Amino acid sequence: MTQRRSFSRTRRWVALLALPALAGCITVGPNYLPPEPTVPERWTAEPEVSAEPVDPEILAAWWNVFDDPALTHLIERAVAGNLDLRTALSRLRQARASLGLRETDRLPSLDASGSATRSGSSEQAGSGAETEFYRLGVDAGWELDLFGGVRRSIEAALAELEAREADLGDVLVTVASEIALDYVEVRSLQTRLAIAEANLEAQQETFDIARARAEAGLVSELDREQARSNLESTQAQIPSLQIQLARARHRLAVLLGELPGALDDELAPRMPIPVAPLEIAVGVPAEVLRRRPDVRSAERALAAQAARVGVTTAELYPKLRLSGSIGLESLAAGDLLSGDALAWSIGPSISWRIFDRRQIRRNIEVQGELQEQALIGYEATVLAALTEVEDALVALAQEQVRREHLASAAEAAERAVELSLHLYAAGLRDFQNVLDAQRSLLSFQDQVAVSEDEVASNLIRLYKALGGGWSPESAGA
Repeated sequence: MTQRRSFSRTRRWVALLALPALAGCITVGPNYLPPEPTVPERWTAEPEVSAEPVDPEILAAWWNVFDDPALTHLIERAVAGNLDLRTALSRLRQARASLGLRETDRLPSLDASGSATRSGSSEQAGSGAETEFYRLGVDAGWELDLFGGVRRSIEAALAELEAREADLGDVLVTVASEIALDYVEVRSLQTRLAIAEANLEAQQETFDIARARAEAGLVSELDREQARSNLESTQAQIPSLQIQLARARHRLAVLLGELPGALDDELAPRMPIPVAPLEIAVGVPAEVLRRRPDVRSAERALAAQAARVGVTTAELYPKLRLSGSIGLESLAAGDLLSGDALAWSIGPSISWRIFDRRQIRRNIEVQGELQEQALIGYEATVLAALTEVEDALVALAQEQVRREHLASAAEAAERAVELSLHLYAAGLRDFQNVLDAQRSLLSFQDQVAVSEDEVASNLIRLYKALGGGWSPESAGA
């Protein structure tokens, strides 16, 4: 009989020790499969653009194609100072810490404790004696992940970490493009200021001629006043351009994490609008989606939410915990380290939220709908990414055509000014022709500068749409 009880006890302990091996066999909840979005085989802008694969090294630091040391220096400084980047890095570190926290749930817990108490009972209710109790012990516990709730929580934390890495990449892409766009605007406004000042100088000479001829009685006062009106109109444009220039410099400083005005002296020397080769290989749409960090972030957010469905589903099932303790107990401090003071306990415990099943199932439905929303968000991100590339391709191609026509118009306007002044001096044309030609020249030259700004800006937007400005290594910092 004693041998049978010993065999039965041994069999129970063998079964209990086998549970950890069985714990990895069941993982409830949906097994995540990455979505496969519908993607066109090529861009609608073809054959104007090349579908050749993009060079990852060029795309990661695309601003180098402008060959502008000042622009490169600003972007490099932003990596260390930009506040959005610092926030994204902090969120990445937080996600890493959260993953480490979730991974500790798989490990046994171990606690050490000690106590010393002295108590006495009353003579009315007890013996009136005083007693002492001393204890030193170690408590251990391990919750067996029978149905994968802990594993699903680790999956969710890992996906969140990967999403934060992608978010950091997305911030890098955005910051680089915003700095480049503001820098191009600074150079464009400096160019427009130079154009306005050059025209102002020419119009001042025209006004001096008209005033001299009016004072000599050769023309009416009308010519002089019209020339003055033209001159004042051009002068009025300069303060507006100065305001825009100051704002662009201030935005650049803030992007670098510096005070507004910190870059005023550095950017004061006038430089031309940066120009880059417009031939760029954009690859195929599927390649762009794999490259873009915002698409990666949305996909990882979907994976994390799918894992959370599994975490909630595991609440429907029982939880088994193995616990034990070993220690020393004694009624006298001197006997605490004796062999007879040894005390221990070991055994499993089970908990099951049997009466909360309705609440758990409702929570599963909630998490399932959140997963559906994450899927919709992913699909929306994919559509936005494809649209952004298509828009940038069209804008870049069409703005180049517009710039060419504006440049031709500016050349014609410059010739018209020369002819109108010559004819006016010969008395063959009235003064209005001179004024109209000068206004047209200023307008077309200004539009050419604006168009050159747009060509460079559209190229920057295209690089951004292609996911340029980051590499997985830099985002995992």
